[in-house]
Amino acid sequence: MNKRTFLQAGLAVGAMAATAPAAALAQAKAEGRKLGYAMLGLGYYATQIIMPRFSECEHSKLTALVSGTPDKLAKYGAQYGIPEKSRYSYESFDRIIDDPTVDIVYVVTPNSLHRTFAERAAKAGKHVMCEKPMATSVADGEAMIAACKAAGRKLMIGYRSRFEPHNLDAIALARGGALGPVATIVADHGWTASDPNMWRVKKALSGGGSLMDIGIYSLNAARYLTGEEPIAVNAMESTDRSNPVFAEVEDTINFQLLFPSGATANCVSTYSANCNRYRVSGPKGWVEIDPATSYGGQTMRANLDGQAKPRTPPAVRKSQFAGQLDHLSECILTGRDPIVPGEEGLKDLRIIEAIYQAAREGRTVKL
Repeated sequence: MNKRTFLQAGLAVGAMAATAPAAALAQAKAEGRKLGYAMLGLGYYATQIIMPRFSECEHSKLTALVSGTPDKLAKYGAQYGIPEKSRYSYESFDRIIDDPTVDIVYVVTPNSLHRTFAERAAKAGKHVMCEKPMATSVADGEAMIAACKAAGRKLMIGYRSRFEPHNLDAIALARGGALGPVATIVADHGWTASDPNMWRVKKALSGGGSLMDIGIYSLNAARYLTGEEPIAVNAMESTDRSNPVFAEVEDTINFQLLFPSGATANCVSTYSANCNRYRVSGPKGWVEIDPATSYGGQTMRANLDGQAKPRTPPAVRKSQFAGQLDHLSECILTGRDPIVPGEEGLKDLRIIEAIYQAAREGRTVKL
């Protein structure tokens, strides 16, 4: 084969690789094929935020429900037309192996239950979507990844902001050089927690306090805006232990991240203030979103030419929720890996453990 023939063959193979996934999706759409999701855990986020979005999906549909509450199974089963044979309790969940309508199990339970249900879903031959944080420890996260790999199933973590247009635009600006080299990031995430009985403040269920719940948004944003992994962390905790809400978990943690490029991120995670924003800055300008990672209502400002002004990101066809649901289905149909696989969740867990260590020991922890 001469050089010209070799190059032509290489281009042909490249073109086939690029068009094969698109062809697979087009064929699935033409056949009306949608992959079936089983929603495991029927709390507010699942029933009020995620489940209504299946109507927007091109490649995904809701086909089964899993809950420990029979009334919820009956209510939402009737609402979404889920037959009784596809309504499972936590105890009967393993029967899902014989349910051909289910391709993916979406785990939306308290954090400490993520590992066991991800492993059971993989053992049943189902792909897994799991809410963040993916687990309550690095060891559990590693076990989830191993279980899905052993079963030949995909594992994706529910980082929905990676499908939200304002965040996508901020990533493009930050990584594309519009700001110059990223120098600083400021990210604040929090809400006011007042119920001492909610599962989020029970360490056995949550694995931690605000950092595991809302601070992970600041952490993940710093990582996806830089496209880098931090090499060192500092942290300081402030918690009123006389408040029954914080008998077991932390309230506020301020933490700092140092990246290989020299960029730094100053982040807040709190259960004592309402905030949801970030700003990423470089020598050429900055971009900020406030609110940044909420369920909706994002607003964006940028200074790219010496003048701060509102910015409208390029439009996307689907909401962040439908985009997330369809992304995993598309990856399964085309054989691609998700942009937020289990390994992405594991990276956050490793850093979270380092942040807790830095706060506890009052020193910089290197990664």
